[in-house]
Amino acid sequence: MNRTMWKQLEMVMGMQMIAKRPGAHRHVLLVVIMMVGVATGCRRDNAAVEKPADESTASQSDAEPTVYVPQAYEATADELLAACLTPDEASEGWIRLFDGHTLFGWDIAGNANWRIEDGTLVADQGEVSLLCTSIPWTDYELSVQFKATPTTNSGVFLRTPLEVDDPGSDCYEVNIAPDDNPFPTASVVQRKKVDVQQKFDTWRTMNMVLRGDQLTVRLDGEVVCEYTDPEPLAAGRIGLQKNSGRIEFRDVKLRPLGLESMLGEGLDGWKTYPEMSGKFERTDEGGLRVIGGKTQLETEERFADFNLVAEYQMDEPTSNSGIFFRCIPGDELMGYECQVSNEIIDGNPLKPADCGVGGIFRRQDARIVAGKPKQKNVILLTTRGPRIAAWVNGLQVSDVTDDRDPDENPRRGLRLDPGTIMIQGHDETTDATYSQLKIKSLDTP
Repeated sequence: MNRTMWKQLEMVMGMQMIAKRPGAHRHVLLVVIMMVGVATGCRRDNAAVEKPADESTASQSDAEPTVYVPQAYEATADELLAACLTPDEASEGWIRLFDGHTLFGWDIAGNANWRIEDGTLVADQGEVSLLCTSIPWTDYELSVQFKATPTTNSGVFLRTPLEVDDPGSDCYEVNIAPDDNPFPTASVVQRKKVDVQQKFDTWRTMNMVLRGDQLTVRLDGEVVCEYTDPEPLAAGRIGLQKNSGRIEFRDVKLRPLGLESMLGEGLDGWKTYPEMSGKFERTDEGGLRVIGGKTQLETEERFADFNLVAEYQMDEPTSNSGIFFRCIPGDELMGYECQVSNEIIDGNPLKPADCGVGGIFRRQDARIVAGKPKQKNVILLTTRGPRIAAWVNGLQVSDVTDDRDPDENPRRGLRLDPGTIMIQGHDETTDATYSQLKIKSLDTP
């Protein structure tokens, strides 16, 4: 990369990642997206490589390439909240990876002109590039809508690193490409070729289920590819590729698989603290209610990396609870905290009163409070090493990397060791019902 390119990237990376400010008549979230690296990988063996046809073309290739500086995006609170999923979808664990207005939760590898147009991710110029989730995932169902042209070469990368040298070993690339490509649309590059009916310049829906060594691809509702990997890959990011031509993506949703209920008979599997003032009780519907003063309910099992889905309801706007994780067993709420609080300041969802539901207390406030009183709300919390992220009602609200020095106590530093999970009763005003608590322990990538 030449000096000019570095200067432009340094300018972008020096910007503040997230700034919140009220508009004149509306609440506005300003998001500045950073390009995290320029990939020299991501090129497939079947990708066409253009060569200079004459000296004039060759001389142009020696010129400094264009650097595509990621844009800053504004979104109102109403626009972001409109991206929340339906209660039924959220209850099933579905989340949006793309909110339709910002690239919050995404990293860009490669020099391409990724941008958002009318709620759609678009790229049509620049080098080979991957737009990747900041969080790695293992087993999940992924749904993506895409629009390709007859010259488009793109793909959806599963369990991928940020930069790919060989898609036949580094990841699973579900291709988006025309018939003359060695791996047309819905094929798994260098792994399995399929033949499907091509449709260009129209929206198509691709659904991918990845579980262990099994990958199933549906295109417009029809199963078109089933692949079994004899050497299945570990967790990795999800990537959307710009290779050549124009590609558009929208409605990118994911549902983690394999979660199991944490609520058995009574309070089996949990440690109670009867000496504390608050109390926990099971509801007639099989949920868990925490009421009264300060208290905690602690799992007997320990977890390091996990996906957790919690469905909760708090009728009072000021009621406060929390989900603590990687806790020091037996200690008093000594862990990371995913906040459970719907309270906002001055009626502005972009101004949480106390970190905000889905925020990671003392690490990162929720960028918007997406939970509401007097209704069921769903949190999906995921941890991968030092990376922690949360979605509320399908909308991503936090994405933080704990870069502190290691410490046994997560309040003082980075804790990667397994710890217990605790449900918190905050004070005498707490009255929270968790109708669903599900979890899956994950291997550290």
